[in-house]
Amino acid sequence: MKAPAAVFALLMLSSLAGSAQAPPVMPAMPAMDVHDALRKVRDDIIAAIDRGDVDAILVHLHPNVIFTPLNGRVCRGPAEVRAYFEAMMKGPHPVVKSLHVSMEVDRLTDLYGDTGIASGSSDNHYVLTNGMDLTLKTRWTSSLVQQNGRWLITSFHASANVFDNPLLDQAKAMARYAALGALVIGGLIGLVIGVLMGRRRRA
Repeated sequence: MKAPAAVFALLMLSSLAGSAQAPPVMPAMPAMDVHDALRKVRDDIIAAIDRGDVDAILVHLHPNVIFTPLNGRVCRGPAEVRAYFEAMMKGPHPVVKSLHVSMEVDRLTDLYGDTGIASGSSDNHYVLTNGMDLTLKTRWTSSLVQQNGRWLITSFHASANVFDNPLLDQAKAMARYAALGALVIGGLIGLVIGVLMGRRRRA
């Protein structure tokens, strides 16, 4: 091969090799701006719960949200969520006088494109309309989707330990009081019967 041809061939090969190489990959930018937006959603909802402001909660919900609170009621859509909160806290026979939530996340929200999945725990301080004051520990999971630059909650599910919680302690205490009351009443009835039987024998 003549020298000019050999040089041309080498230039072509080096050009092809260079074009076959993948373009340099830029390092991924941290997603802290996304997580900051998600934290704001959480903080806004917690503040709204403390104020009892249902409207401020609903603006963060997806139109097809599925919300499952501790009583197991399933609410589909913001309208049903509103009805639940108003019945529990503002209706003619409200159960909850006030609620304060302290929420913790297990880790940063797992992101799958425009979808996020979060989980964590919370300490919920309830003051009930019957005067009961209690703090209930719960576990929760939530999913969110990004639409038009906003993160909206598509599902939220909360649960509590059915074997260890203040409501169960109250139920146990009531059962003990009922049992004690039954013993006292039973003793009084026995005493009355004994007195009556004694009078009958003397008669």
